[in-house]
Amino acid sequence: MRYTEGFRNAHAAARIVSEFHKPGHFLEGKGRPVRIMEVCGTHTTAIARNGIRDLLPEGVQLVSGPGCPVCVTDPGYIDAAIELAGSGRILCTFGDLVRVPGSRSTLAHIRAQGAAIHVLCSPTEALILARKNPRREIVFLAVGFETTAAPIASLLDSAVSENVKNLSLLTAFKRIVPAIYALLDDPGVQIDAFLLPGHVSAVIGADPYKPVVERYGTCGVVAGFEPLDILYGLQEIL
Repeated sequence: MRYTEGFRNAHAAARIVSEFHKPGHFLEGKGRPVRIMEVCGTHTTAIARNGIRDLLPEGVQLVSGPGCPVCVTDPGYIDAAIELAGSGRILCTFGDLVRVPGSRSTLAHIRAQGAAIHVLCSPTEALILARKNPRREIVFLAVGFETTAAPIASLLDSAVSENVKNLSLLTAFKRIVPAIYALLDDPGVQIDAFLLPGHVSAVIGADPYKPVVERYGTCGVVAGFEPLDILYGLQEIL
């Protein structure tokens, strides 16, 4: 915790908040509420937990979305995973996917009925499981944004290097920038700026966001997930 305390300094937060209310910022001339979307569900959680909405000037709205790539996983993907589990394979997944509903059931429900579903903390655990069970196929349920894709690509590379034949992936990756394009192309969605996720941006860099500015004229700021990270990001926008 001592490494994050510096990003939760109340005095620093108060100084940033005071800047929100000075003249000459993004709000002037809009004539309507300014809508800033926090792209990542982790931002949404941190904003709610730290009361950041209450610190913003009148006329600024924070809009949540697209949010968690796991929560929007298509029911057909869950159905396919359940079918694989029923065929005697061992399924591996992160814990957040276990309760996502398919069309008829969930991974949690079939695990309670005896299906071999292992909840992992790291993709490398799937490789360990494959080594320990050479006669059974291990299927890793690979769902997430670019942040998840990178370590799972490393898992696949390790499996190929070690000639592990009984490990496979069932993928449902999402990309953050096309999700942003879809929002901006929707005439019913009015977004003035984006608070962009720090972890995805550490993987893809800043360049993929440039067309968002060039094509739509919509700004964005990459921010981490501690209170000061978010406040600094909002300060840059405002």
